[in-house]
Amino acid sequence: MLIIPAVDIKEGKVVRLERGHFDQMTVYSDDPVAMAQKWESCGARLLHVVDLDGAQMGKAKNFHLIESLVSSVPIPVQLGGGIRTQYDIACFLTSGVSRVVLGTKAIESREFLKEVLKEWMDKIIVSLDCIDGVVADRGWQHLSNLKAADFAPELESLGVKTLIYTDINRDGTLTGPNIENIAQLLKSVSIPVIASGGISSLEDLKKLQELEPQGLMGVITGKALYEGRLDLKEAIQLCSPKG
Repeated sequence: MLIIPAVDIKEGKVVRLERGHFDQMTVYSDDPVAMAQKWESCGARLLHVVDLDGAQMGKAKNFHLIESLVSSVPIPVQLGGGIRTQYDIACFLTSGVSRVVLGTKAIESREFLKEVLKEWMDKIIVSLDCIDGVVADRGWQHLSNLKAADFAPELESLGVKTLIYTDINRDGTLTGPNIENIAQLLKSVSIPVIASGGISSLEDLKKLQELEPQGLMGVITGKALYEGRLDLKEAIQLCSPKG
């Protein structure tokens, strides 16, 4: 099970939001590139970068900063936040981003999703960002009428190879992951799932490890790392095959 540090970027800084609220933001660093290098030096094998400016504005931002971040580390970087055009996808993938995370556009247009999957296949991830199991979009500010457990099989049938499941109510709260909803989603699909939201301790990771045989391939964690509640090296050791 991969432990994936999150680097959320807002106005050039590394920040964390609570439950996706932009008015509940904590700044942890003025240097996203240095933060990415720090997590890589601690053993991270994959980084999850979010362009919060892009998510808030509905269009990709911070291209040059993200390009610098990607080129500064030898490990893969997956990127989400306001990516809603084929042009933006192409630009970020050309810049060195390994995989692009779609949310709003995947919900709004199945045709768009089919087109980009045909073009880039497994370089496209879809994120299901949920409140009580219902998918939100537009920077988590709007609730759709889609239940994650129903939408996920449709995404798999369209050719999506990896899903991210985020529990918005727990994101940035350090209250523990929503094991029940993650397990329910895993039962609905046969493709790998990455979980996010609420991770606070090694004990949380131990609980999530029990879902690994059902298809949980990784866990995104942010605030727990930045607050010192979780040591990345210890977490990676716990979740490694020998750990």
